Amino acid sequence: MDKISYALGLSIASNFKASGIDQIDISEFMHALNDVYSGQSPAISFEEAQSVMNSFFGALKNRLAKQNLEQGEEFLKINGLKKGVTTTKSGLQYEVIKMGKGKKPTANDTVRCHYHGTLINGTVFDSSMDRGEPAEFPLNAVIKGWTEVLQLMPIGSKWKVTIPANLAYGEQGAGDIIGPNTTLIFIIELLDII
Repeated sequence: MDKISYALGLSIASNFKASGIDQIDISEFMHALNDVYSGQSPAISFEEAQSVMNSFFGALKNRLAKQNLEQGEEFLKINGLKKGVTTTKSGLQYEVIKMGKGKKPTANDTVRCHYHGTLINGTVFDSSMDRGEPAEFPLNAVIKGWTEVLQLMPIGSKWKVTIPANLAYGEQGAGDIIGPNTTLIFIIELLDII
């Protein structure tokens, strides 16, 4: 039971840290655990606890969104100064690794691509290249940055693309890795128009 209890503590603390909770009052945390496991009445109601947690996580999300936006804007500013990087009117940036000679897709086309997606810190969140299986999707059903950049790419092209948050997943983010207002980097290879 000692090992199980410790393992549960490790899991909970790791989840807290991953969620952006960088400090807690351990004595109050233990107080709540003790109240639940000993059957004592909690110091606050479950409804109040839910309200406190909703407020806390709302503020945490807002802080993270602001931080991500500022980091993304700074990254885009520096990246845009690099030789070979083109910035479009929307703020999307791309760098040609290989220029194809084929046809360019339209917003109504379905394309087959290979891609490798990372955060600006290098964390990989998705990669068809790593899976070894290209993806197919309609251009009008993906994030705005993909719709924009793929229409600029001839078949056979491979580009490094930096997508500002407003052309990616915006304030809502996506999944566990892409937080609110996150700037994304992709290596995109346009293989074909379906």
